[in-house]
Order: sequence, then structure tokens, then C-alpha cells
Amino acid sequence: MAPSKQAIHGLLTVLSAPDLVLSGSDGQVRGPGPQGWYSRDRRALARLEFELPGFEQVTVGRRRTGPDAVTVHSVVTALSDRTTDPTADRPLLANRHRAVSAAALAERLTLTNFGTGAVRLTLRAHTGTDLAGLDAVRSGRLTRPVPPLSHGGDVRWEGVNITVSLRCTPEPDTVDLDADGAELTWLITLDPGDSWSVRLTAGCAQGRPVGFAPTAASRRPQWTVGELPVGTADLVAANLADLDALLLADPDDQDDRFTAAGAPWYLTLFGRDALWTARMLLPVGPELAGGTLRTLARRQGQRLDPGTEEAPGKILHEARPDPLRVGQLRLPPVYYGTIDATALWVLLLHDAWRAGMPAGEVAALLPNLVAALDWITGPHADPDGDGLLEYTGSADGGLGNQGWKDSADGIRHGDGRLAAAPLALCEVQGYAYAAALGAAALAEEFGLPHGPAWLAWAARLREVFHAAFWLTDDVGSYPAIALDAGKRPVAGASSNIGHLLGTGLLDAGQAERVAHRLAAPDLTTGYGLRTLSSDCAAYHPLSYHLGSVWPHDTAIAILGANAEGQHELADVLADGLLRAARHFAGRPPELYGVLDGEPVRYPSACRPQAWSAAAIVVAALTVNPTARTTGPGGAASATGRR
Repeated sequence: MAPSKQAIHGLLTVLSAPDLVLSGSDGQVRGPGPQGWYSRDRRALARLEFELPGFEQVTVGRRRTGPDAVTVHSVVTALSDRTTDPTADRPLLANRHRAVSAAALAERLTLTNFGTGAVRLTLRAHTGTDLAGLDAVRSGRLTRPVPPLSHGGDVRWEGVNITVSLRCTPEPDTVDLDADGAELTWLITLDPGDSWSVRLTAGCAQGRPVGFAPTAASRRPQWTVGELPVGTADLVAANLADLDALLLADPDDQDDRFTAAGAPWYLTLFGRDALWTARMLLPVGPELAGGTLRTLARRQGQRLDPGTEEAPGKILHEARPDPLRVGQLRLPPVYYGTIDATALWVLLLHDAWRAGMPAGEVAALLPNLVAALDWITGPHADPDGDGLLEYTGSADGGLGNQGWKDSADGIRHGDGRLAAAPLALCEVQGYAYAAALGAAALAEEFGLPHGPAWLAWAARLREVFHAAFWLTDDVGSYPAIALDAGKRPVAGASSNIGHLLGTGLLDAGQAERVAHRLAAPDLTTGYGLRTLSSDCAAYHPLSYHLGSVWPHDTAIAILGANAEGQHELADVLADGLLRAARHFAGRPPELYGVLDGEPVRYPSACRPQAWSAAAIVVAALTVNPTARTTGPGGAASATGRR
């Protein structure tokens, strides 16, 4: 996921995948910029702003009734009152309620007169849109407003394969249309004690393949959390609600659900994100794993296609209704440029089986398992045949880095130089090793003949890894983040090494050394793990991948540390994530920095982000010793060590 340059950290988000609204904290939608109502990656409305000429609206509070609805409370003051009696109470209150659902937005503005005299006022609603694709908004590309049309009692905007309609109750007294939008006007008289409301309902119809479906409330997973430590139940509830709001369904079988990666930029299927989220949530919602596995299995690679980077057996990176163009990034609608999603798919299948996934559901996915292992152990994942998985990146507008740190500058040498591809990432070797052992366990259980070959392949990977990856610095020994094109280890301690814990690739002594290295103050903050040591030349606390804190990244280290018996590290990291969640009003963003000992927002970070929300569940279960998990996803550690 390449970082966006659009700042959204101060915006109010209302979400029900695949729709969301980004507005100012006062509820006003003031496009251009990133604000707007988005439906399936298109901006349906760029502006929805209420104005009371001659009056000022001052926001005094907000109340969420869930991720999909919010009410904003305001005091309305006549500008003339500022000079005539600046100390008097203001008699007018405004309540603006917003709710979003699939392809629909509802807004209700209520004005109430608590004064002793009648009030006459004019209300104007300014509306407009550019019908822009989300990638254009994310890139900050210049877009043009679409002129509105009058259609019966509605205002409409029409574009290629998209129509947006807006209806008001009561109807406005006047409707003025111009090239930039529509201005709707009501003339209102409020007697003492009276209230007056207007309801605006908008719909978005798209005449194109629109990808994944919204999930009905009746089909959402039943999260089973159990007893939680004091002070964590509200955090877990808020983040599970966000996960519900991020759920999408596979249109090929709407009983199969998965989590979209995050709002607003990644409100679709991402293989890596969906797999890690489902794996983290196995202790509280194992049903999600099955839907995620099947949704991705239906889209598993079948052929070689350099344009999409598809290969037989490979699990996709992301899928969208339309191509994506953000800066230099050019992605097709279905894109397979990921080195780790295939192994993570295998790991989720293994862990879901160990957690009680019905045998029939597991058996139905065994052909996909064999295809995935063919890719992991074959020449497409290891083109030079050295026994390690590596990627070359894409020269045609795809992702240059194809692990979870997939920004263009995400992998750097300790002296700050970019690491040249092909790159063999340390955590990918851990995933692949655990996947081969987990697949061998499934093969033994279900009568597949492949187990011995998979174990032999894993043994070779382990040997090559330990011969090539280990480095030492002033704190201790640790694995390099990667081997570069010259098979040189990329120096500089990083959070990636935490992903090796619990995979079985490390022996007990090596796991202890990795835990010791992670616990050092250059990596561990009071709010989670830095992605890169603060001692490295490339360190920047508010970069995307070079020193920021990602909650999911820390949660993976927590799970691995518990699996290795390194409970002190797990507890410190879990406590830090919970502290960060409270700092961010219970709902951590995609990533953040830590400056002067306090978390600070990364301006364009998604919030909510699925694996960040799942990370808080992991942290809450970790600080409760009776709920401590024994491996990633809550199942026993994938295979143990060999």
C-alpha cells in the first residue's frame, strides 16, 4: 500500500463498507480535497454543506451511535447578537444526524428554538460532486465538477456508469442549479419551543461491475470475547464494531465474508490484510477465516500474466472494480504483486483447522493448498533457486516492494541506501517455513502425499536462512530485514524480525535473542514497535515504514512472543498498544508516530484499519493471562520447531 499525500487525520469518518463519508469535524462536507461521500471507490458527493446566512454554527459535541452514524450538535448564534448582547445564551440549537449504508446516505438537520421569541431564518444546502474515482482524490489530481440536473423533485448528477440522486423532505422553497452544483433553500419560522427538520436522502447507482458486496447485519460474525481485563472491554467493543463496518461479502457467495483493509483508501479486498485480520481474530470469531480463505481461493492465480503478476497458485494482493492510478503506481483491477499472501493463506488454513474449522470445509480447499505450495516452493517465488523466496518488483507501474512494507523506500540499508531488488525479506522466509510445515500437517491428516517433500523443502530454507541472515550490532544479534540483489544482508534492526517469532524458523536461543533486540529502546516505544530502529540513518518517526508504529506489526510480534514463551515482551507491547488506542479515542489508525514520548497522527493514515482494529483485540487478550494465546491466530503455534 503506497502512502497517500492527502491529509485525513482531522476528518470525521462514517463508514459502512463499501460506502463512507469523510467530513470536517463539524459534519460539513466541503470538497474539493478528500472530503465527500464515497460509494464503491467513486465520490458520489463532494459537497454537502448547510449554511444559515446571518448566523454562525459552533460545534459543541458529537455522538457516535456506531461506525455508520453520527450526530453533530451545534449552537446557532445570530451574528447581530455578538454586538447587542455578547453574554446572553443562544436560543437556537442544531442537530445534524448522518447515517450511511450501501449506496445510500441519509442526513437530517433539526433546528430547535429554546428562546422566548420567534426566529426567522434561511437555510441553504450547497451540494455538488465531481464523481471522481478514489484514486484521483487520493492522488490530489484536479477534477472538474459535474453539472447537476433537475429530475422531478430530485437533483441528479450523471457520469459514465454512475448516477447520483438527492431528494429532500420537505422540498426546498427554491432550487438553483449551476455548473458547480445545486443550492437548495428553505425559509423557516420557528416559534418558541418549536423544532423544524429537513431530511436529505441520496442514492448512488453504478452501471458497471462494482466488486464486493456489503454485508447484511444478519450475516456478520458472532464475536465471542469472554472475560476481559478491566479497562479493555470498551476498546475491544469499539474495534469489533469497526471490523463489522469493514466487512464485505464475496458476490460469488455472500455467506463468505472478509474484512476490507481500511477506510478510505483501501475499502476492498487485500490478501495480506484480510488474512492477517482473520488470523488475529480466530480466538473471537473463527467464522471469518473460512470466508476469507474461500474468497481468496476463488481468485487464486491460474496462469502466468506479467501485467498482473499472476502465477498459478499465487494469492492476490488486491482487487478493485477499476484500475488504480496513484502517482507512479499503476495497478490493474486484480493485482497479484505480493510475495507473502500465498504463505499467509496457507497459515490461516492451518490455524483455522486447528481452531476447529469443519473437516469438510478444509478438505474443499486442499486443491488450493497444493497449488499454493507449488507456487511457494517453485521457480516463480524463488527464481534463482537459492532456497529463499524473493521478489524483483515491477517495472511497469506495479509495486517495487512486495512485502508488507511496500512503499517505494520501505527497505533501506543501515546507512540509508535503498536496498536493490531482488529482495528476500526475513519475515517471508518465516511465513514460508511455517506454511510448509503446516501444509505437511494437513497433508498427513487428510491423506495427501506431498508432506515429505514440503518438509524437505522447509529444512533447506531453514539452513539457507541461518547461514545468510544473522547480523550483530551494539545491542545484540538479529536477522537482517532482507538480502539484497547481491545476497548481502540489509543491516539495521527492524520490526520485521518480530514476525519470525512463532514460525518455528528460530530455535529457542535465537527467539530469545530476537525478543531481546525488539525490546531495546531504539525499537520499542511506550506505544508499540517502531518499524525501523531509531539508530538507522533512514529513521524518520513520521515516515510510512521507516520508524512509524503500525499496530498490526506490533500485534504480530505479540503473538509470536507469546508462542515462544517470551511473555514479558508480549505484555510490554500489548500494554503499549492499549495505551495508544486510548490516546486515539479507542480506535487506533493504520499507523502513527511517537514524538517526545507521545503518539502523533500520520496525516493520511486510514482509520479504521482492519488489522489495526484486530491488533487491539490481540493486545486485550494478551494482558489477560487466562486468555493468553499460544500462537498466531490463537491456535497452537503452527508446527513447532524442527
